[in-house]
Amino acid sequence: MSTLDPVTEKFILHWGEMGTRWGVNRTVAQIHALLYLSPQPMNAEEIATTLSIARSNVSTSLRELESWGIVRATHLLGDRREHYQATKDVWEMARVILDERKRREIDPTVTVLRECVQELDAKGQPNPDMRERLTAMLGFVEMVTSLYDQVSRLPTGSVRNLLSAGGKVSKLWAGGPAEDRGRSEDKGRAENRGPAEDAKGE
Repeated sequence: MSTLDPVTEKFILHWGEMGTRWGVNRTVAQIHALLYLSPQPMNAEEIATTLSIARSNVSTSLRELESWGIVRATHLLGDRREHYQATKDVWEMARVILDERKRREIDPTVTVLRECVQELDAKGQPNPDMRERLTAMLGFVEMVTSLYDQVSRLPTGSVRNLLSAGGKVSKLWAGGPAEDRGRSEDKGRAENRGPAEDAKGE
């Protein structure tokens, strides 16, 4: 990679590695990383030269990034070539990526699970064990999808506050702070203690 400072190169290489683990082509992920850090839009030739990759590979990767909605083409005055820039808002970028992955991966899974359950029900003698497992899987995916749909409709600020309050939420789910639980347990034992035990205590 030419004309890149060490930090930028490190980030691009890591983003490319992470992309392959997420099922994204390495070059696609590296171009996204480059455009995310770039202070100004870049044309395809600049991208190809900077990352030392083929021009045709750049074009294919840019189309893929555009289809995800995290890179868009723009034009600069005095230059007829298309330039490209990535979404800089990390919250918006995450939302767009999650929405697209849901559309491409989760929604088809829900459809297939529903079809499988319907096909089992349509049989004269359905397999109860298989139906139970498929129904459990369908219920789980639908519940997670419903939760995501509700969160995705919230403003970015609300989502940020919700995630920032993660520690407080976990305490509420766990039944409150430890001292509150201790007081509740002492109160419960006192209410369950009989008259004989009270007299003995005195």
